[in-house]
Amino acid sequence: MKVFSGSSNKPLAKKIAQSLKADFSPLEIFVFPDGERRVRVEEKVVDEKVVAVQSTNIPADTNYMELFFIVDALKRSGASIVDAVIPYLGYQRQDHIFRDGEAVSLEVIIETLEAVGVDRIITVDLHSVKIPELFRIPIIHLSALELFAEEIKKLSGENFAAPGANNLKSLILNHKSSFTLVSPDMGGIRRIKILSELLDNTPWATIEKNRDLVTGSVTADKIEGSDVDGKNVIIVDDMISTGKTIVTACDLLEKRGARDIYVFATHAVFSKEAPEILQNSRAKEIFVTDSIFVPEEKHFRKLRILSIDNLIAENLKS
Repeated sequence: MKVFSGSSNKPLAKKIAQSLKADFSPLEIFVFPDGERRVRVEEKVVDEKVVAVQSTNIPADTNYMELFFIVDALKRSGASIVDAVIPYLGYQRQDHIFRDGEAVSLEVIIETLEAVGVDRIITVDLHSVKIPELFRIPIIHLSALELFAEEIKKLSGENFAAPGANNLKSLILNHKSSFTLVSPDMGGIRRIKILSELLDNTPWATIEKNRDLVTGSVTADKIEGSDVDGKNVIIVDDMISTGKTIVTACDLLEKRGARDIYVFATHAVFSKEAPEILQNSRAKEIFVTDSIFVPEEKHFRKLRILSIDNLIAENLKS
C-alpha cells in the first residue's frame, strides 16, 4: 500500500503512512500562474492499492479540484484501488435545499468523486449521519468520540502528563459527579448521547440554537436536559468554524451558573477570526483533532490538538 497526499494535510498523511508502515509517496503538484493545477504521479502504482489523503477545508474548491486530479492521475497510472481519505468533507453542511433555487452542493461533490474513480471514501464525524446514504460507493464514517472519551479518562488518571491541562484533570478528579456534557445545538443529540455512554452515562444537556440562514448569525437562550448550575461543562461539537457558536454557548452556560467550560470538537475549520474569538471566549481549553491542518498562525494558548492517524490507519487495513 502507498499513501499519497494532496496539499491540504500532509502532516496527517505522513502519520497515517507511519501507522500503516506504508510508503509515503511523492506527487508532483504544480500551480500555474493563473491558479490552475497539474498533478503527476512520480512512481509506479500499476495494480496497487493506494490511498489519497486530502481534507477539503478552506480553500474547499481548490482542495477538491486537487483531489479530483490526484485520483484521476492515480487511476490513469494503473492503480487498482484508490481509497480517498477525506478527514473533513467540505460542503457537508450543504446536503439539502434550504431555500428554493439552491443547488445541493454536496451531491455535486459526491457525483464527481464517484466519476473520477474513487473506490472507497473514509471520512470522520460528518455533520449528518444521513450523508453516507448519498454515496453509491462504499464509505466508512468514523468518529472521534472514542478518542475524546479516552482523552477525558486519561486526564483523570494517575499518570497524567498532558502539558497545560491540569485544570481539566482537576475537573475530573475532584468534580466527577458535577460535570455535564453539552451539545451546542439540538442536532448534536446523537453525538452527545454516544459520548455520555462512553463516559459511564455522564449527564448531558443540549442548547436550543437558532441560525439565520441569510446572515449566519446565531442566537441561543434555552438549555434542555441536565442542570448546568454549579457544574463543570464539556461542550462537544463536530466542528468549529467562526467560533461564534462556541462563544454563544459559553456565554449562555455561564449565565446559567456553569463553572469551568471545556470544548471538544473534531474539525478545526477555523475562519480567519476564529482563533482570536476562541482565545477570548469563556472556555478554559479547546480540544480539536488534526482532521484539518492548523497552521502555526492559527494556534492559540487554549488550543489542544489530538491526532486521528491511528483511527484512520486501523480502518484502512480492513
